[in-house]
Amino acid sequence: MHDKPDEPVGRLIDEFLTARATRKPSPHTLAAYRRDLTTVAGLVAAEHDTTPLPLDRLPVSALSPRVMRAAFARFAAPRAAASVHRAWSTWNSFFTFLVAEGVVPGNPMPAVGRPRTPLPQPKPLRGEDTPEELLAAVAREDGRQRDPWPERDLAVLVLALCAGLRLSELLALRVASVAGRDGERRVDVAGKGGRPRTVPIEAGVDRVLADYLDSRRRRFRTHSVRPDSPLLVDRQGEPLRRGGLQYLVESCFRRAGIGDRVPRGARLHALRHTFATRLAEDGASAAEIMRLLGHASLASSQTYIEVTAGQQRAAVASNRTNRALAGLLARRAEP
Repeated sequence: MHDKPDEPVGRLIDEFLTARATRKPSPHTLAAYRRDLTTVAGLVAAEHDTTPLPLDRLPVSALSPRVMRAAFARFAAPRAAASVHRAWSTWNSFFTFLVAEGVVPGNPMPAVGRPRTPLPQPKPLRGEDTPEELLAAVAREDGRQRDPWPERDLAVLVLALCAGLRLSELLALRVASVAGRDGERRVDVAGKGGRPRTVPIEAGVDRVLADYLDSRRRRFRTHSVRPDSPLLVDRQGEPLRRGGLQYLVESCFRRAGIGDRVPRGARLHALRHTFATRLAEDGASAAEIMRLLGHASLASSQTYIEVTAGQQRAAVASNRTNRALAGLLARRAEP
């Protein structure tokens, strides 16, 4: 007999999270897994016999389809559909792990209903010329700043607007992540879930990054731009962190006076969505956009269409933001 009905749920949750950690999820993702598992398990424990059991005493045998349906019904009552859907997926993965480990004979989650959630809607910057206004404003040195560094700020914006990088991907970049011969320059990205991808960059983006690194050498000397050094740093030369990067982007929005054109809750992600939206508007195919943004799901992987590097480069080159950036740099170079 393979099942182990007396195994405590609390211990099994810890084992599951340890196993998931090898996939290198973000700390926020692991925290969400634990929260979804312990919250629903707590609802089961509260109904166990007459006295609630701690999770390190709740047997896995208590997690029957009937009990899980009842627990998810209580869990769903005060929560949005997206939260319930995420918790269902977490528990489905948890039971799949338990079946593979021989702890339980089967997965009860197919018997538990889950809501359908609409695909999230893109949240690009509002306004036809807003990205161009943002780049132009940030490229100018602002005398109101205590320690202006327009080269660094512009580099952050173009990596999001012209390469579509996520916040975590920006923070993970190294100096050596920008590579390739002239005409074939690229950014090597450590994508979500540890999936690597390559994003072609145009000459304007390459020049912005080169100008930024030159300015960094002047500030912190040549040793600060070793190939293994973080690409993005703060004004003290330390690696940028999540809060610092978010603050930097928000300050750029304020300096450009476009705060009212940034969708609520989007922040840096609005720049990534602007990149994707403009690709679609300018003729890139769905497969090109999926590849460039590093989207991945079971459904998309099943229907995935391989896109050549040349097609990806042509899609990026067609992006209006890249063309506007080239014009901005040309004007800055004029005597």
